[in-house]
Amino acid sequence: MRTISTPNAPAAIGPYSQGQISGGYLFTAGQIPLVPETMEMVTGPIEAQTEQVLKNLGAVLVAGNTGWDRVVKTTVFLTDLADFAAFNAVYEKALGTTKPARSTVQVAALPRGAKVEIELIAEV
Repeated sequence: MRTISTPNAPAAIGPYSQGQISGGYLFTAGQIPLVPETMEMVTGPIEAQTEQVLKNLGAVLVAGNTGWDRVVKTTVFLTDLADFAAFNAVYEKALGTTKPARSTVQVAALPRGAKVEIELIAEV
């Protein structure tokens, strides 16, 4: 097992790592819309928050020597499923032709008041 850590994604805000590589796969921690350099939340609409989350995950993928084309599963947590269509538009644009398996659930709350959190599994 190998721990992934990059300054290009937010530092962990608890006792966990940004990602772990095990058995040929990268398993990421959930990412919320924190800006890595400042650890401040991106506020505003779901689109802006989703863009930052995907940017953060992209940095973890790079640090794990993999990419979006190798993502096999994502899990999406939204605080309001009414944001689903707007979230989906940003997600689809970012992933392009990559269509990993995905689960999307509504949750009561996310850390620091985020509207979205995403975790993923990718082949390395």
